Amino acid sequence: MDKSLLLGLPVLLCCFRVLCGSFADQEHEINELSVNDRHFPEIIQCRMCHIQFPRQKCSRGRGLCIAVKEEACTTGRIFKYDGTLWLTFRGCLKNCANVNNIKWSVYLVNFRCCRSHDLCNEDI
Repeated sequence: MDKSLLLGLPVLLCCFRVLCGSFADQEHEINELSVNDRHFPEIIQCRMCHIQFPRQKCSRGRGLCIAVKEEACTTGRIFKYDGTLWLTFRGCLKNCANVNNIKWSVYLVNFRCCRSHDLCNEDI
């Protein structure tokens, strides 16, 4: 396991939070899906796991977190360039956005966000 990349994961998540927050004040593009807040609960529970390797149970940070109005449940997956899953993480994230293939060193990172129901990021 590449420990230097694993230790850089919190830095990646912080950068992603800043990046998502910078888009929060921009107007929605025509192709972007806008969500009506009245259809989603104000507070939901999300599955949390800081580190989970393929075919293994959560090894760090297992539990639940509470996503308030501006947050969503998220699932992040880190893939090697050949498409092999390397690591999964779950939690609550403010200004979450679905993104594909963010380049991070020799890896690609995908984020999925949801607010439809409690523990919705277990299904992703």
